[in-house]
Amino acid sequence: MNIRSLTRGDGVVIGAAVLLFIASFLDLYSIDGVRDSLDLPSLWSSGPVLLGVVLAGFIGAALVVVTRGLPQAPKVAGLDLGQFGVAFTVFAAWSALGNIFDVAGGADNFGGGGEGADPGTGLILALIATLVMAAAAVATPLVPALKGSLLPAAGPSAPQPYGGQPPGGYGYPGAGAQQASFGGQPQQGQPGQQPFPGQPQPAGPAAPAPAGDFSPFWFAVPVPRPLFPEDGSPTPIAELAPGTWYLAVEQRGQALVAQTQDGRRGVLQDTSGIQRG
Repeated sequence: MNIRSLTRGDGVVIGAAVLLFIASFLDLYSIDGVRDSLDLPSLWSSGPVLLGVVLAGFIGAALVVVTRGLPQAPKVAGLDLGQFGVAFTVFAAWSALGNIFDVAGGADNFGGGGEGADPGTGLILALIATLVMAAAAVATPLVPALKGSLLPAAGPSAPQPYGGQPPGGYGYPGAGAQQASFGGQPQQGQPGQQPFPGQPQPAGPAAPAPAGDFSPFWFAVPVPRPLFPEDGSPTPIAELAPGTWYLAVEQRGQALVAQTQDGRRGVLQDTSGIQRG
């Protein structure tokens, strides 16, 4: 799991899950005048609240966050697990809202006298946590501010082959080889140069380079970006994450054919703001 693939929206989901965990140990309901003499149950004491709010919220948050950190989301019945996670968070918020309105029935189940019962601190915080969790899970793919990377991209601290990843596939252009910038002028490698670039330099949008002038080069993306199949299929085969080096093996107009660390190749359509090694 690559935690650098997590977005700000995923950070909100994680924070809401922590708040839900705290709320689960607080009061399910409260009764005026008898709070000091009655051992009020927590959210863990109620089956409907435990299953429909607490566990559903935890499962939804885990699926959303874990799926985001994987190179390719696993699918169940044609839907990726992240979509199931969003559904779980919405269900948890809906269940919390229902329990707020039916808190008297929940108090009756514990012999607390449902008529004078009010929502407890734990149930109120659980409603807030699940509402925030569901809103973040739904809005993250739609709101640019939430789609930004949760952790800043970090370049390598020292030269190393392929970012410290297992060797394989295309090798980085060695010493003395011609290195062409993305659509720019080729540069002569230095003798004795390490096989991996040092500090990457940002490269802005550039005009397509002639086919004969392209040489493979290393690059990093500023934010998570999808990698599409070379056959033009609209379903991404992987997601490029900030802080990881990838190898550009071919240029197609403004797009790049990139290779991941596990050897998969695909088309990176959005090349704006990439850092070239």
